[in-house]
Amino acid sequence: MEKTTERIAPGKYVELGYDLYSLDGGKETLVHQTDPEDPERIVFGVTPGVVAPLEKALEGLEKDSTFEVKATAAEAFGPYDKEQIVTLDRDIFLVDGKFDSETITPGAIVPMMTADGYRINGIVEEVTADKVRMDFNHPLAGKDVLFKGRVLLVRDATPEELHPSHNCGCKGGCGSSGSDCNCDDSCSCGDGCGCN
Repeated sequence: MEKTTERIAPGKYVELGYDLYSLDGGKETLVHQTDPEDPERIVFGVTPGVVAPLEKALEGLEKDSTFEVKATAAEAFGPYDKEQIVTLDRDIFLVDGKFDSETITPGAIVPMMTADGYRINGIVEEVTADKVRMDFNHPLAGKDVLFKGRVLLVRDATPEELHPSHNCGCKGGCGSSGSDCNCDDSCSCGDGCGCN
C-alpha cells in the first residue's frame, strides 16, 4: 500500500527553511536566513506567535513545497511603539561591582528578563554616566515583511512536542527572530529566540 503524503495541519510537527525580508517601498532587504542545520521548528496550530498570514499559507502544504508570503507590519511584528524605549539605571548592568562596558554598548542586543520572568531582547541605544536607554521593540516592528521558503519536514507531533514540559514563557514562534524558541530543561530560551 502506498503511503499518503503528510500535509501541514493542526498538530503536525513542521520544519521550515526560509529567508525573511523587510519591505520598504517595494525594496526587499534580507534580514534573516534560517540555518540549514537549525531550521525553524513549529507544531502547527500549537506553537504561539506564528505570523498569521504565514500560518494560513502553510496549511495544507507538504514536504518540499515552497512558499512566498507577505505580511503587513500589523500582521507581523506589530507597530513600532515608543513606549518600548526604556531608560534604566546603569547599576542594573554591574558585574562583580563594575559596569559591563564590554557588553553594554550602543547597538548591542542584550537579553533581559521582565518582571513576569519572560526573556526579552533589548537594543542598547545610549549609555550615559548613570543611565542606559534601551529599545525593546522587535527589530522588525513597524515593517512589512516577506517570507520566502520551503517546507523541509512534516510529520505527526510527539506528545512532548504537543505539550512541552518546560514552557517557561517562551512565546517566539516562527518568524519571531528566526529560532525555534524551544525552552531547555533550565528554562532558558535558545540563542536569538526573541521570547517576548
